Amino acid sequence: MPAAADKTAFLAGDALRRAETWIFDLDNTLYPARCNLFAQIDQRMGEFICGHFGIALEDAKRQQKGFFNRHGTTLRGLMVEHGIDPAAFLEYVHDIDVSVVPPAPELDAALDSLPGRKMIYTNGTVAHADRVLQRLGIAHHFEAVFDIVSSQYLPKPQETPYRRLLDAHAVDPRSAVMVEDMARNLVPAAALGMTTVWIPTHEAWSAPDDGDGHIHHIAPDLTAFLTDLTRG
Repeated sequence: MPAAADKTAFLAGDALRRAETWIFDLDNTLYPARCNLFAQIDQRMGEFICGHFGIALEDAKRQQKGFFNRHGTTLRGLMVEHGIDPAAFLEYVHDIDVSVVPPAPELDAALDSLPGRKMIYTNGTVAHADRVLQRLGIAHHFEAVFDIVSSQYLPKPQETPYRRLLDAHAVDPRSAVMVEDMARNLVPAAALGMTTVWIPTHEAWSAPDDGDGHIHHIAPDLTAFLTDLTRG
């Protein structure tokens, strides 16, 4: 666990309580990572590459990993290196079964008690976010979904789309909180002045590097974290 964990109590619960805007990631943040929706998306990405290039699935998976490592997302790699139509890709890979996500009445109640504006910032699509939020039963809390299309296909953690989000929705980063399961995606948020909350998972790519100072709060259970905050 990073050194920031020791600072959680010291770092400004007041900043959280005074927040005017809450920006939530979607996948593995608003629902538990154990639902493993990404496994379905990952499989669909491999199938898309397999079909588009007419190659074996094993070769497609290798290409997929290369795109991700070079460009931050598979989609970005396909667009930059092969001019793929992003709409077709996104529609295909998000055609998944969201019934594995359980409704979240306790999270619904916690969000209801949480003051401030609330929005979603996702590397997925609005359509995918809407399906997941409806399944959770919390869609009514969010005024906007800033998705990969809104970011002009620049994925987190590139800083430019964070600025676009702030500008598009007139958000003051100094009074905003960003909640994410991927620690690296909180680096630009902290640099821009936001308070950050990390939702740890068991995946290696979720964790921060040792000594990172961009994580202000750690919330292994988002619902419990928000419930305790609103009761405090």
